Amino acid sequence: MSIEQKTRFFRQLVKCGLKEIEVAYPAASETDFGFVRGLIEGGEVPDDVWVQVLTPARADLIKRTFESIAGCKNVIIHMYNATAPLFREVVFRNSKEQTIALAVDHTVLVRKLVEEYEQKYGTNFRYEYSPELFTQTEPDFAVEICDKVKEAWARAGTERMKRIIFNLPSTVEIAPPNHYADQIEYFCRHVSEREKILVSLHPHNDRGQGIAAAELGLLGGADRIEGCLFGNGERTGNVDLVTLALNQYSQGVDPGLDFSDIQSVIDTVVYCNDIPVHPRHPYAGELVFTAFSGSHQDAIKKGFESQNRLWSEAERTGGNKYWNMPYLPLDPADLGCTYEAVIRVNSQSGKGGIAYLVKQSLELDLPRKLQISFYAVIQELSEKTGKEMRVEDIVQAFCGTYFYRAPGISLPVTGGLVTMKDGRLDLKSFRFYHGSNAEPMELPEAGVVLDEHRRIVAKVSVDGQVRILRGEGNGPLSALLDSLRANLDLDFQIREYSEHAIGQGAKVLAASYVQVVEQLPGQSSGEGKTYWGVGVDSDIAGSGLKAVISAVNSALRASERKLPEDKKGILYDAKISVGVVEVAKDLKASLGYEVPSRMQRVLFEILQSIGETEGALDSRRVSEVFDAAFVRHDLVTPKPYTFPPTNGMSINGTDEDAAPLKLSLKSFNLKALEQGARQFSGTILFASSNGKGETRTVQGEGNGPLSALLSGLHEHITQRMTIRDFHGHSLGQGSEVMAASYVELVLESEEDQDPTRELQIGSLTNFTVGSWQKRLVADEEREATEGRKKKVISSWGVAKDVDITASGLQAVLNAANGLNLTLV
Repeated sequence: MSIEQKTRFFRQLVKCGLKEIEVAYPAASETDFGFVRGLIEGGEVPDDVWVQVLTPARADLIKRTFESIAGCKNVIIHMYNATAPLFREVVFRNSKEQTIALAVDHTVLVRKLVEEYEQKYGTNFRYEYSPELFTQTEPDFAVEICDKVKEAWARAGTERMKRIIFNLPSTVEIAPPNHYADQIEYFCRHVSEREKILVSLHPHNDRGQGIAAAELGLLGGADRIEGCLFGNGERTGNVDLVTLALNQYSQGVDPGLDFSDIQSVIDTVVYCNDIPVHPRHPYAGELVFTAFSGSHQDAIKKGFESQNRLWSEAERTGGNKYWNMPYLPLDPADLGCTYEAVIRVNSQSGKGGIAYLVKQSLELDLPRKLQISFYAVIQELSEKTGKEMRVEDIVQAFCGTYFYRAPGISLPVTGGLVTMKDGRLDLKSFRFYHGSNAEPMELPEAGVVLDEHRRIVAKVSVDGQVRILRGEGNGPLSALLDSLRANLDLDFQIREYSEHAIGQGAKVLAASYVQVVEQLPGQSSGEGKTYWGVGVDSDIAGSGLKAVISAVNSALRASERKLPEDKKGILYDAKISVGVVEVAKDLKASLGYEVPSRMQRVLFEILQSIGETEGALDSRRVSEVFDAAFVRHDLVTPKPYTFPPTNGMSINGTDEDAAPLKLSLKSFNLKALEQGARQFSGTILFASSNGKGETRTVQGEGNGPLSALLSGLHEHITQRMTIRDFHGHSLGQGSEVMAASYVELVLESEEDQDPTRELQIGSLTNFTVGSWQKRLVADEEREATEGRKKKVISSWGVAKDVDITASGLQAVLNAANGLNLTLV
């Protein structure tokens, strides 16, 4: 490792809570020596951390080691020499006596240098000695040499920080872990002045039993363990401190180390050692908390459900929240991990695991039959790809299968395993009526289902064309199904229905699940193919209706059938159902108005809304509605339950309350300026909805009369308007001819929708597992960063006058009267 990598690693060890850190073999290289000096001179070593440095029993290397730690506050000098017969006889050709003399003589040198550096730098010293290859050394000789070293050190005391450390390494693991534990126990029983000694373990992992050896060594009497993060070290590595610590933690023993952000530990070790952590490494591998097996997933799903109930009760009573989970001995959250990867899906997975991921991601608790249905979808995708299904894949498959939109996801999304797009039917709004009663009924609260006979008037987008569908039934869902049957030749019956709440408090949502069966010609009731649908809304009726539309969209996708064209308009005069073109022609014939094509659709939607409650309309009533909607702007219509618009467009008060401010032209003058510009000067009455009003002088300049008027109005109102469309024509002939003007104004305002009602936010790339509220907060933060969305509000105004300019100016004011303007 470079010095930069070593420094990062040291900081991570400190962050994890380690208080004794062997940082280097300083005499081995200039890099190691410089690293130790850098830690000390750079102030990297906290006051409560002991820097441990390693040196063999050689005088020159011991002196160099002391030079590296000059000025450090707390230091452990760790000296070693080989004591095993194999090394005494083959490598060093030393007798037992010579081996003891080597250890004793250099311990005396260490003691002398300690006293010198204590006086010179005020350093606190501790001494550690390792009889190298302890497990291959005669047990009695290991005890003998350590007793001689302790005697030569002559500074050991009974206080913990005064005790000499005897580190007993299994330098090469050559025997079962219980043998190591027996050797540790023998040493502890036979060494002299045990109360002045800290027995330290240093297991290696040549047999893959380093963890077991360490744990049994502790039971054998040891006080201390040396190891590495994730076991990286010589050959097969040292004992893994992460696994060792978390083994204790899982048994209720506090190891004194902090791995609550284990991913940061993994990142540091991988970066510094350039060795990846195995996916199945205990506690740290990416698969260790993951279940692919269907039976395992089902057990974990049920475990979470049981634990949630127990923890809720514990929270209510002040009891303890115990972790007791099948297949998960440790709570992943304790390591800073989420539950996202607890259940992952491949071709071996079961419906329970898939349902768990849907619930975790979308907060949808799928009924069992829907779990089975969606499981088949995932199985087919998994077998087709031969790969593991990520959470994002499952969410995308769910939304694409059931045409479901949730916060964090917008349609369409392509490029994944399932192409997500809108269904052919899209419920825009709806209104219910009791039986034949023309008065709209109040929507039921969540959890309340009324069985009264009712009529529905629903605005539904059919293959991109908005149509009004009417139907009757014993409840909301049967009424909607009747409207689909009557208007689109879609014959379905409900086989299964269930619902539950999402969230709590004022922003609780209702989730509905519907299974419908299609009735095809020649089939008995209930024999057709079934389809599932899902819907979520703050209103229980709205969620159920969405679920029906979702299920029907699935059927339409399966058959790709052609739907009947829209033959329904408004009931006009002699009970004839007509469309927008016919209404426009009649207005021209009766009143002389040549309604612009853009305005015709607005007029038709208003007439449809009126016709829902009044039934058939005649030419007189159409004229009244036209005048109230576009001239006076005092038309009041009952409002349907409306889902949030996807295009941000509101027209002629259909989404807004009655305008609080009315403008009318009293007098005006126009003056020609240079380059064709115009200056408007006039008096305008600004009247509020409570009847009070004041006449103001308005002045402005623009490219023409209308833009000059708008310029002047902007000095008196808080909003800013622009002209989107203008049309004009003559009315009548001869001396009685008049001018008719049509003006569409638009203004922009910040979107201010209730976030719990938003159906289309973000994109799949922004999707995060968690609650609706969390994803909505994330979406709102992103909107704040990227800039608030603008909601475009549009209003049409119509006026007629003998003077063409006056008619245009009053048409502008009439259009403005539909925009809820606020006076400065």
